Amino acid sequence: MDFLQRLARFLDRPLFPWKKLILGFSVGQYLFETFLTLRQYRILQKTQPPAVLSKEISKETFDKSQAYGRAKAQFEIVSGLWAQVQNVAFIQYDVLPKLWSWTGDLLLRLAPARFSGEVSHSILFVLSFIVIQQILSLPTRVYSTFVLEEKFGFNKQTPKLFIMDMIKTNLLTVALMPPILAAFLKIIQKTGNQFVFYLWVFAAGLQLFTITAYPIFIQPLFNKLSPLEKGELKNKVEELASSHKFPLQELFVIDGSKRSAHSNAYFFGLPWKKHIVIYDTLIEKTETNEIIAILAHELGHWKLGHTTRLFGIAQYPIIIGFILFSDALSPMDTVIKLLLNILSRKYEFEADGFAKALGFRSELASSLIKLHAQNLSTMDADWVYASYHFSHPHLSERLKALDWKAKEALTSEDKDKKGSATATGRDGL
Repeated sequence: MDFLQRLARFLDRPLFPWKKLILGFSVGQYLFETFLTLRQYRILQKTQPPAVLSKEISKETFDKSQAYGRAKAQFEIVSGLWAQVQNVAFIQYDVLPKLWSWTGDLLLRLAPARFSGEVSHSILFVLSFIVIQQILSLPTRVYSTFVLEEKFGFNKQTPKLFIMDMIKTNLLTVALMPPILAAFLKIIQKTGNQFVFYLWVFAAGLQLFTITAYPIFIQPLFNKLSPLEKGELKNKVEELASSHKFPLQELFVIDGSKRSAHSNAYFFGLPWKKHIVIYDTLIEKTETNEIIAILAHELGHWKLGHTTRLFGIAQYPIIIGFILFSDALSPMDTVIKLLLNILSRKYEFEADGFAKALGFRSELASSLIKLHAQNLSTMDADWVYASYHFSHPHLSERLKALDWKAKEALTSEDKDKKGSATATGRDGL
């Protein structure tokens, strides 16, 4: 706390060039990330797959993957530039202070006197800021969904569904944000110089509640969760969970195909009662043993305590960012992001090793190849770009760690036509 107080006194000076400082950090971070993207773009221009994938990945699949990666990289640069222009304009022209003043005047004119305090003012200010951000980000969201993802065959959303999702999200924001923000402000008001600790406790509790409640109360507003039907897959998942004392409560299938061709599988729930959710696209296009291998990898994260450790670590940047604002802390955020990604990749290798030790080496390797191929995920990466951006090792690294040897094509068009199981993949597997 002494450090924060000294820092506050240092920054709280009339002539301190805070605009130049924040603008410098913001522009510097954008230039750094663009430099990394350009490094990655060179990798995406390669015409031959990595040696470890030379037999498994067809030339056509690799070319599509590279084209998708280049399109996303180009979009990343342009959308980042648009966000950067907004950020500079907001800071240079004092948009936030003006928005604060405007929302305060609006409260005085339209709201009863009891709603004129700091908490009510802050809630209206944040809601207004969210609306502005949504309007400004709408062009890039529409382009990403209906142009980029559509071009490569991943988008399944209709304009109607897109609009309905946006309406539901805004209604949830209006319902949930005010009490959460009010609690944050009250904690600061009541705890004085000790607010950092109490905010940390509150944020940790809120995040734990959100992780548990989201799949139960919020996700059903957007997707349908159905119990997994009896059969080989359910029996094998239950057997895997039982053999490692994983507290499995229920197995669900989610209709992810209504929005995207990408696939996923995840756990949620309290430590003593877990649920597994599998996307319908994963079940439709992936062999049973490969799904079990994927879940064995996720089980490894639980067994090795990765989720709990990352949950505790993630609280630090949240609180610090809340205190000193993300723009001013962009250099620290960059370092923290790098360190967290290094730790996350380490955990991914460990989870792969856990699945390998269970006897799923070949199934996990083949599922990774098929998932990445169908998802057109990047199969190789510039090491600097990957170190900063990737929370998971890229495919070539994971296959090498699994001691995978190239054997036969797993993604050729002939195999697909014969009904060989290929799968839409997820970048975060």
